[in-house]
Amino acid sequence: MGEILDLAEARLRTALGEPDARADVTFLGTDRIEVLRFADGDVVRYATLGMSAQPMADPTSPLADPVKGPRAELLLSVRAGLADTDQVLRPLAVLAASPQVEGLIVAPGASLDLGQPLWPGAPFSSVLVAEPGGLVEDLELDPPMEPVRFLPLLPMTPNEAAWKRVRGAQELQERWLARGTDLRDPLRASVALD
Repeated sequence: MGEILDLAEARLRTALGEPDARADVTFLGTDRIEVLRFADGDVVRYATLGMSAQPMADPTSPLADPVKGPRAELLLSVRAGLADTDQVLRPLAVLAASPQVEGLIVAPGASLDLGQPLWPGAPFSSVLVAEPGGLVEDLELDPPMEPVRFLPLLPMTPNEAAWKRVRGAQELQERWLARGTDLRDPLRASVALD
């Protein structure tokens, strides 16, 4: 499994450059999750490393397949210098550990809720999992293993999260697009949902 993480880190470095910081978090009963920080001008990107070591398993399945199943890492991009976003490291590691801890399969369109701000003073306590492939290409692995997908996370305010539960991820993303919402703004207000 270490080989998969080495390949995933190499893919991140190819797409985002050299990380300028990294931290690791270990939760009781789970594998270590690292969070790498990449500075890119006025944007800082945080990427998990460790979630893809094991495939995500269907929580209703009696046995987890050690080879087959979706694999992913998480990406979060925010504007630098506007908030203490480096405090997002532990919350991101919590989200990345959720497949091991809660048996979740993290996929595009899903909501992940922390129940607390993503960083101190953040107006967001949950994220929308977006489609992969834009910033970091999928990492193909030898069959029968599925590729590692690098899933962008889009922070949601509580109102946006509630609206998404009713209307769906697609409609929320269309609303953000129509209103020109800067999803990288760590201090942004909720998009108008009337």
